[in-house]
Amino acid sequence: MKTQITFLFLLVSTFIFCSPILRAQEKNMAEVKGGNYIPLYGVDSESVRVQPFLMDIHPVTNEEFLKFVKENPEWQKTKIKRIFADENYLSMWENDFSIGELNPNAPVTNISWFAAKKYCECQDKRLPTMDEWEFVAMANETQQDARKVESYNKYILKWYETPRTYNNNIGETYKNYWGIYDLQGLVWEWVSDFNTVFIGGESRKDTDFDTQMFCGSAAIGANDLKDYASFMRYAFRGSLQARYTVRNLGFRCVKNIEDKI
Repeated sequence: MKTQITFLFLLVSTFIFCSPILRAQEKNMAEVKGGNYIPLYGVDSESVRVQPFLMDIHPVTNEEFLKFVKENPEWQKTKIKRIFADENYLSMWENDFSIGELNPNAPVTNISWFAAKKYCECQDKRLPTMDEWEFVAMANETQQDARKVESYNKYILKWYETPRTYNNNIGETYKNYWGIYDLQGLVWEWVSDFNTVFIGGESRKDTDFDTQMFCGSAAIGANDLKDYASFMRYAFRGSLQARYTVRNLGFRCVKNIEDKI
């Protein structure tokens, strides 16, 4: 009983308390007016409505996350609880207070879902939903939905083959239709509901949804079998658990439109 109470206190305190200094910060954001779109994995290819919201123009950087861990020491690499991040958490940083030779203006990576979620909450923001992220990411420079544009898909697939883009500066990819950078071409990004697309059929428990299982059946249910870039992205999400950290996986935050300052 004592162990359960201790764990509950740890979980609650981890998600509630933020430094007031971080909470007061407001990063440059772009307004996404929302609209309808058909996701790669939709129910009978039904259109999904995305409500208007604000999104960070760039992903969170090493420099920004360093400020966060200085103000919130429980998220430092040597202090974080292993239930919230695996052993690779911030592994490329020199120590708790130094990013070493990493680019301070590059996106922070080796970040767990828990850490990304907490950072956004401390900014009075949140992680984007998968539909919000996909809705914005399907835009190129001039079109709200460029998924059928050959050059758009070639750009994404070429990036998937390019190593070490995680240490590049933010803002050097194209500015898309919404005025947002780096959704394609820099790092992959956490979304709040990353584990909701694939139901655990591979768990051999098809009559019971097991939230610990994230395997899927590839093309089953997809509305565009030629959208290889999206297949790879959804498959990557389907392999994750919330405590996992990956070298080319970062995040950015969003904000509800009614909370706009």
